[in-house]
Amino acid sequence: MAENGEEKLIAVARHIAKTLGHTDNAMADDILQIFSNFDGRLREKLTETLADPDDSRTGVSVLDQTLKSLDRQISRYVTVDHPIWSDSADASTFLDAVDELVASIREWTPLAADKAVTACLDRAEDLLQQCMFRLEEEFKLLMERSGGGDSVDYGGRGSGGYVESDEDEENEGYEDVEIPVAHPVSDYNIIIDAVPAGTVNDLHEISKRMVGAGYGKECSMAYSLCRREFLEESLSRLGFSGLQKSNAGVRDDDDEIEIDKWIKAINMAVRVFYPSERRLCDRVFGYSSATAAAADLSFMEACRVSVMELLNFANGVAMGSRAPDRLFKILDVYEAVKDLMPEIEVLFADQYCLFIRNEAIGVWKRLGESIRGIFMELENLIRRDPAKAAVPGGGLHPITRYVMNYLRAACSRPTLEQVFDENVVPPVVVDRSLSPSSPLAVQMAWIMEVLENNLEAKSKIYRDPALSSVFMMNNGRYIVKKVKDDELGSLLGDDWVRKHTAKVRQYHVNYQRSSWNKILNALKLDNNNLSPNVASKAMKEKLKLFNSQFEEICRTQSTWAIFDEQLKEELKHSVGSALLPAYRSFLGRFQNIQDIAKYAEKYVKFEVEDVEARIDGLFQGTAVSGSGRK
Repeated sequence: MAENGEEKLIAVARHIAKTLGHTDNAMADDILQIFSNFDGRLREKLTETLADPDDSRTGVSVLDQTLKSLDRQISRYVTVDHPIWSDSADASTFLDAVDELVASIREWTPLAADKAVTACLDRAEDLLQQCMFRLEEEFKLLMERSGGGDSVDYGGRGSGGYVESDEDEENEGYEDVEIPVAHPVSDYNIIIDAVPAGTVNDLHEISKRMVGAGYGKECSMAYSLCRREFLEESLSRLGFSGLQKSNAGVRDDDDEIEIDKWIKAINMAVRVFYPSERRLCDRVFGYSSATAAAADLSFMEACRVSVMELLNFANGVAMGSRAPDRLFKILDVYEAVKDLMPEIEVLFADQYCLFIRNEAIGVWKRLGESIRGIFMELENLIRRDPAKAAVPGGGLHPITRYVMNYLRAACSRPTLEQVFDENVVPPVVVDRSLSPSSPLAVQMAWIMEVLENNLEAKSKIYRDPALSSVFMMNNGRYIVKKVKDDELGSLLGDDWVRKHTAKVRQYHVNYQRSSWNKILNALKLDNNNLSPNVASKAMKEKLKLFNSQFEEICRTQSTWAIFDEQLKEELKHSVGSALLPAYRSFLGRFQNIQDIAKYAEKYVKFEVEDVEARIDGLFQGTAVSGSGRK
């Protein structure tokens, strides 16, 4: 060892003195004097070398001796069958030898035109490659012993999966490291140190040498291989099934449990796992510009598979069926991606992660397209709903209840408006007088118009115009009631509400005109120019007509359904206020005719109180589709 030390010292001194001696002989002499003070033999040997500064053979000999010395030292370590880092002294000595080898290669590379130097450099490169292979192996062993191949779950108290201590830093052996058991968390504002600080320092020393020697990619691959398994297993413990689910796509019958698991997994990954991984990566590879590329590549390779599995799941949701009942599941996924986009853009900002960031943005956009497509499918669903069987009693149609409850629930999600603001809504023809205030408002107004057109087509199934008006009144009142005092009403605006309230009133007028106006006409009398006999006969006929028509209407309309109690009372009141005064007046005139007054009981079937009671018995039918949940 003493001989090797002398050879190395002589080689260094020769190089320094020879280099400086070319330009400053006095400085070279000073250097020789300093070295000779240690040992007189050094001056003699150095003087021999410098006697002919252009003699490259001597320099090559020095390089050859240096490589032989380094080969003897390094071979002791690269061939051992136990980990070098099991002994800190061996690790330090091995790294020193690697540093000297790298320095020699750099020093002599400019002279590579000389064949003898090139031959020596080839030997040095072979030796360096052996060192790098062994360093890579040691790097992997350190990662594995630190728990890099096992997942760590994180407690809800916000503490890390591995708690660093002074004892950890001093532990250079290969004792087993205890890995905590998983627990769900609610606080994502945590950073996990899954590798002990002492091991991180060792990994950093190795990565520094490998990157410096041009083996940064190999070091990155060794790092990412262990850490990738760690991340995938950690996600699995959170309940996320990974590629098995993602590759198969999300079936239409997938329930919310799978999406809930995914939401928890992606939040944990983006807010805890990946930031912690980024921090570990930077600590292992360092923060210098020389190692930045290796750190970025390592981080990307460690996260690539797991992050793509998470995004593939979301993409499967986006590419699945656009059935309206999937809206809220897709909104959940969309909101999760949207909320995490700021973190994703920061985490995956480097050149290696550009494709991850772009894929996340692409998935986000496809989710938005799927949501907008669902509303187009809802329009088609409404249009295709057949006008075959009439709802009994002119009650509330199931599609009205479904669409209105659906739209109310959809508009309660603030994200929905953002989805439509991000994209131009397909042009539709809506009532321009309503002036919708946003793309979502345009879409809602259009769906309401499609629904109204569908209901009008269904109303034509009823042969009785009055029942047709009751049907439109029921459904129109339900629509207005659902829109009022709701986010949907805020979107559509007060003008829309007023216009459709007026439509309901018009259906009311149409109902009364088509059913009760006939009876009111029967009660109208003009006996001024009639003889008593003719007037008496006319009144008898009108009373008989009234009795039959009134009884028929009451019998029929008592089975009709009005789902809204307030609307039912309004209808009864309007019928009574129009009919009762006219009937009371008719009876008064009828009883004033002497020829028939004594036979009044024979012709008068309904007293005024009876008519009032029969009116109160209208609309007792049960609206089948509206009898349940409103």
